[in-house]
Amino acid sequence: MDMKANKKKLGLKEKYAHMTRGLDWETTYQPMDKVFPQATFEGIKIHDWEKWEDPFRLTMDAYWKYQAEKERKLYAVLDAFAQNNGHLGITDARYLNAVKLFLTGISPLEYVAHRGFAAAGRNFPGVGPRVACLMQSIDEIRHAQTQIHALSNYNKFYEGFHAGAAHQIERIWYLSVPKSFFDDAFSAGPFEWMIAIGFSFEYVLTNLLFVPFMSGAAYNGDMATVTFGFSAQSDEARHMTLGLECIKFMLEQDPDNLPIVQKWIDKWAWRGIRVLTLVGMMMDYMLPKRVMSWKEAWEIYFEQNGGALFNDLAKYGIKVPDCIAQCTVDKEHISHQAWCTFYQYAHASAFHTWLPNAEEMDWLSAKYPNTFDKYYRPRYEQWREMADKGERFYNNTLPMLCQVCQIPMVFTEPDDPTKICYRESDYQGEKYHTCSDGCKHIFDDEPEKYIQAWLPVHQIYQGNCWPEGTDPTAEGFDPMAKVLEWYHIENGKDNLDYEGSGDQANFAAWRGAATQNT
Repeated sequence: MDMKANKKKLGLKEKYAHMTRGLDWETTYQPMDKVFPQATFEGIKIHDWEKWEDPFRLTMDAYWKYQAEKERKLYAVLDAFAQNNGHLGITDARYLNAVKLFLTGISPLEYVAHRGFAAAGRNFPGVGPRVACLMQSIDEIRHAQTQIHALSNYNKFYEGFHAGAAHQIERIWYLSVPKSFFDDAFSAGPFEWMIAIGFSFEYVLTNLLFVPFMSGAAYNGDMATVTFGFSAQSDEARHMTLGLECIKFMLEQDPDNLPIVQKWIDKWAWRGIRVLTLVGMMMDYMLPKRVMSWKEAWEIYFEQNGGALFNDLAKYGIKVPDCIAQCTVDKEHISHQAWCTFYQYAHASAFHTWLPNAEEMDWLSAKYPNTFDKYYRPRYEQWREMADKGERFYNNTLPMLCQVCQIPMVFTEPDDPTKICYRESDYQGEKYHTCSDGCKHIFDDEPEKYIQAWLPVHQIYQGNCWPEGTDPTAEGFDPMAKVLEWYHIENGKDNLDYEGSGDQANFAAWRGAATQNT
């Protein structure tokens, strides 16, 4: 009679090693450097891929179980929100303009992140980061899908949700800001991608985006957005850890990696901070019921949390990026300067704008006692007087754009809030403009990359942003109307002022009817 041998049950560490590290092999019919050509061209030196550590030690079977449970809870809330007309529970239809900005500016980036991490995983010779990138790639496409699904309920009732993720991200001028960030990262190598997204997007942007934005959604009654935000945020903890692990891994592998990593951290910290301008504007101006100011969020989620991060990286020789000194000044100004810009160009945006009322300006005065009353309140009061006289101010010229971050040149000098910050670089006989010392430094380091930027204003002036078949010589030709048609924006419904908009009227009517029925 044969005796059955007792199989030793593997511990968690051994099981994890078998299901992840055991998936690798050496190539035979082609050398490894040809199979993984992007592993060395950035100059990063890796001597031992086995030193890669995944602090979560997550296997694929555990991953699917974990995510499936989150999906069940998420879609139960989304279904309940839709069935019970949850859209009538928000504070005011003004809030939906922040959601429109999120859908058009952030959700498409989640999908690009999915593609980017799949590509990074393909190009890492080590199996550890490959498995980690695979899981994050799946996370990112899940985030894009759940965000679009959660916000699709609003598309039944309000304007402006029809073409954001699929169409507008490729065309609208202000969406070139977040899109250019990801285009820049996606066209880099796998190691720089990990710092651009794993560090800058996940660590710098995510805390300042998801936490304040989801808190703002909760304060304003949008439980669908809150739910997908919390569902995604639990993944972001792993994403931030992956980015930091990659930084530490590179620094521990070879001392020659330090200057390369430091340059990337300096670059992507600044690029991420520039994208956060849209978030700051949303927090200070686009929420009917505010949670905190942009300045407060920056101090909590970057100056304190980010300070702890750089203290941790200091033992590897990493220094705090020089741009942080300017950010300490800019936190007083960027949200106001951005909203002033969108108010002037409301006719070319995909959401509504408005002037802050007296109560909201008092709130801004209290949050920004050193700057708001001195520099921005007089401007809003003048615009209010003009609007009351039927002379609502629109800027009908197109602004100069920064060659790197692609934000209009609206930011001011760090030492003079009354003077536009303007930097200029010469390359191959041409002049290029940047909005700050940070963007100029990035341009001067890689000018051959940034001269290829697709700048919306330039393209509009060249006639490349009109529907196919447009005849600009036709009598009565209106170039702005054709640009809006190319954007898929219906003038007056999707944009312009909130007061008197269809969103405002419909929301008031539905809210009133719902109140009467109860």
